[in-house]
Amino acid sequence: LSIHAWGLVDISLIVFFLSCLLLSSPGTSDPYVKFKIGGKEVFRSKTIHKNLNPVWDERVILLVETLREPLYVKVFDYDFGLQDDFMGSAYLHLESLEHQRSLDVTLDLKDPQYPEHDLGSLELTVTLSPKEGDIRDAYQSMRLSDVHRKAQLWRGIVSVSLIEGRNLQPMDANGFSDPYVKFRMGHQKYKSKTIPKTLNPQWREQFDFHLYEEQGGYVDITVWDRDAGKKDDFMGRCTIDLSLLSKEHTHKLDLPLEEGEGVLVLLVTLTASAAVSISDLSVNMLDDPHERHQIMQRYSLWRSLHNLKDVGVVQVKVIRAEGLMAADVTGKSDPFCVVELSNDRLQTHTVYKNLNPEWNKVFTFNVKDIHSVLEVTVYDEDRDRSADFLGKVAIPLLNIQNGERKAYVLKSKELTGPTKGVIFLEIDVIFNAVKAGLRTLTPVEQKYIEEEPKVSKQMLLRNFNRVRRCIMFLINTGCYINSCFEWESPQRSICVFYIFTIVVWNFELYMIPLALLLPLAWNYILIASGRDTSTTNFNQAVEDLLEDEDEDFDKDDKDSERKGFMNKLYAIQDVCISVQNALDEVASYGERIKNTFNWTVPFLSWLAIVALVVATIIVYFIPLRFIVLAWATGVNKFTKKLRDPYTIDNNELLDFLSRVPSDVQVVVYQEFCKLIMSNFVSVYHIKSQQRRSKS
Repeated sequence: LSIHAWGLVDISLIVFFLSCLLLSSPGTSDPYVKFKIGGKEVFRSKTIHKNLNPVWDERVILLVETLREPLYVKVFDYDFGLQDDFMGSAYLHLESLEHQRSLDVTLDLKDPQYPEHDLGSLELTVTLSPKEGDIRDAYQSMRLSDVHRKAQLWRGIVSVSLIEGRNLQPMDANGFSDPYVKFRMGHQKYKSKTIPKTLNPQWREQFDFHLYEEQGGYVDITVWDRDAGKKDDFMGRCTIDLSLLSKEHTHKLDLPLEEGEGVLVLLVTLTASAAVSISDLSVNMLDDPHERHQIMQRYSLWRSLHNLKDVGVVQVKVIRAEGLMAADVTGKSDPFCVVELSNDRLQTHTVYKNLNPEWNKVFTFNVKDIHSVLEVTVYDEDRDRSADFLGKVAIPLLNIQNGERKAYVLKSKELTGPTKGVIFLEIDVIFNAVKAGLRTLTPVEQKYIEEEPKVSKQMLLRNFNRVRRCIMFLINTGCYINSCFEWESPQRSICVFYIFTIVVWNFELYMIPLALLLPLAWNYILIASGRDTSTTNFNQAVEDLLEDEDEDFDKDDKDSERKGFMNKLYAIQDVCISVQNALDEVASYGERIKNTFNWTVPFLSWLAIVALVVATIIVYFIPLRFIVLAWATGVNKFTKKLRDPYTIDNNELLDFLSRVPSDVQVVVYQEFCKLIMSNFVSVYHIKSQQRRSKS
């Protein structure tokens, strides 16, 4: 078997497999080996079934361009119908080999994520020699076309998010099914998780396909019913024709199943792999003065009532990253970047073997809700398994300074602490304030792909403490009011008595919204004068998040003990998650009310002022009974279904509060500036000392 090489140096590398000792599995495995040079796969061995000491006895000739590129060897366990399991990798440095001499080489297999683990060894016989004549013709194979296909670079990415199924066909005697989905595009295959006993499954899974030149633009999808001990039952199929979808845009597809019943709901995004150079960025809409003027006119106040769902537009320039984490054993990474806004997801190309990649990619999103959060995540590509996480930033659209090229410190997956590296972004947001304000009073768009909640002792305790702080605030307020009646301070009680008498004697309904304006105005004055009213809450939120990291720190030591204990608690896991989420919701609403008055999000605080002023004027001039009758009968309750039979019931006040961040979200979305880093480092230092004392 041979691979054509192009370059100044042509070297033939003759590899003869002897044996391999694999230690990664206590049972048996079906191992095979992949060879890569320069990020391209150049050979794949046959699979040896049910053997931890396989002998391949295969021979291959590889033509390489230069000796500077090491030979990357990866071992996998073949798993029919599923993604193959990674069993270890190693590098063979060609520069260390002697010419024209056969050498026995033993490569120790390692996992880059767990370098201290011993995964076995691979034994090879290697001969390095200059190419003489057309030796490759003697080893031609029918698998050559497959190797060419796998070795070439892909030209784009197809991102498929499997959301849900509706009204699927019942396959079991109980009238339900256990559905799962298989995806296939060319040689690439994926399989979703199985959802038991349902006809309307919720998967919320995402899969990425590499798009090659010679592949047809189709994704074949089949739905199956899991049947334990028997052959799985076929439930239907559908196809995605990629030629009908526009690139750089997320499409929501409702695909009916052929040869079956029901519908699959998918999100599909096509992203080209080619980058846009910095010199070409001026052709983008927000950089061209004429185009920018048209965009500004489109979202001007004069067009506030035109197409209310079109709130604005955001342009993201992913320029470069520096100092990224090394994910490969060579001390390098193959980074690419994913940009997400709500359910829209776009991706850059991959820069191979680089810790300081330059992407120079421009993305444009339509803004449906100005309170959305832009998430930028950096991954390390691994074509043979899921990508490795390198870092992430979350940027609320309202925090963006237009046209500012800024370096963002990459954070951990939970956004609770910094990780290695920074990413340079330039973001522009243009939106209509009136449309954004009206959109605030409608339900939040559901995000389809989210991590499933997990039971966490620390998170449960954190949410309990947040609820306790809200309740203690109410109790302290009640005690303060009660102390006025108890005459603990005569001066204070006399003042409260006179204020109470005057307010009750002169009370009018319009004074309620007017009174709510007072704390907003007071906190605005404090902020304008430079006094920070939320430092205590911020420090407490940082400490709470760091306590969650302590759980991960202790997790390795107590993993075996917890495993058996958690198996016993599996039956009540849903109850624990419900309690955990309920505490989080209660605490969040209390913190959001406080943050509305604390001017945490100025746009929302100004919106609250406008609403309160309008409410004060309306209540002052119009009797309450007329307002209630007009709202209940003429505008809202009794005529809502007549005006729009498919409308979704909502509460405008709760929708408004859902846009206000809680204390935890404030910390998560905050950048790691000097103040935050000082708080983080001080609390982290205390936690580190506690860890050392425990050990």
